[in-house]
Amino acid sequence: MFKNKILLVTGGTGSFGNAILKRFIDLALMEIRIFSRDEKKQSDMRRKLKNSKVKFYIGDVRDYLSVKSVMKNVDYVFHAAALKQVPSCEFFPMEAIRTNIIGTENVLNAAIAQKVKKVIVLSTDKAVYPINVMGMTKALMEKIMIAKSRDVNHNTVLCGTRYGNVMATRGSVIPLFVKQIKEKEPITITNPNMTRFMMTLDDSIKLVLYAFKNSKPGDIFVQKAPSSTVANIVQALKEMYNANSEIRIIGTRHGEKLFETLVNREERVKAIELKNYFRIPINPCDLNYNKYFSEGESKILEVEEYTSNNTRRLNVEQTKEMLLKVDFIRNDVKGKK
Repeated sequence: MFKNKILLVTGGTGSFGNAILKRFIDLALMEIRIFSRDEKKQSDMRRKLKNSKVKFYIGDVRDYLSVKSVMKNVDYVFHAAALKQVPSCEFFPMEAIRTNIIGTENVLNAAIAQKVKKVIVLSTDKAVYPINVMGMTKALMEKIMIAKSRDVNHNTVLCGTRYGNVMATRGSVIPLFVKQIKEKEPITITNPNMTRFMMTLDDSIKLVLYAFKNSKPGDIFVQKAPSSTVANIVQALKEMYNANSEIRIIGTRHGEKLFETLVNREERVKAIELKNYFRIPINPCDLNYNKYFSEGESKILEVEEYTSNNTRRLNVEQTKEMLLKVDFIRNDVKGKK
């Protein structure tokens, strides 16, 4: 499906972009375009890859003209560019709005204008019942994608994926825990009972590919994932690194949830449950506002959200198995043996 096609990855120098290149570099793609505003990361990636198939474009999703320019002749887009750090978004909410909301609109409008075949936007569990700016902007990103999918005047398929904590990516707490263990510092935990979905970067790529193959306009795909408590994650790391680190509980941070939700109750009513995924189809509502007042959904009381509290829970040993899928942890542990 990618043979002789051109793929664009926005925010392509991040964790997701690097994973995409690792997975896609040997496919029969004609070209992979990396679009981002960080020239240093692009330069490092260029020197590391040394592959003429990968083209690097400096630009910002906030600038429609630069996005439209890079989309020329592109077949498919993976939209990963975003501000993802919860504290940064809390302190600078307008920056998050400009990148995550307006930037996404620019990407979708440019894709439609350049007749791109398919765009997949990457979302997060924090977009479900959002309590922080990052989640709120990602939730609106999803709504923009869905609204534009209702437009019958274009043939670009717009869809999305939503996933939970991807282990050891930028901003993840796991690298911090490992750093604290290695430097013999106390391990700082906000709340030991906090649960988080556990996914690998490879899982996130599989989810995007599944959505790419199976999506209809406006769909959002969610991968079913196990979860673990923060206490189990820390205990697993301590045992793997043979550490006796002190644990210091610092309390829940501003904008942080006790558990995460991947599919809310309202979506679960209409979601199509597959073996490893949920497919959340587009809401069929139109501009006939009478439907909002005269029609409802009685089944909503019969379902529950899909959360990190009611998914499959990993014990310490199972958490270790998940953590060993992270390259730098696996290399560290092998080095100790």
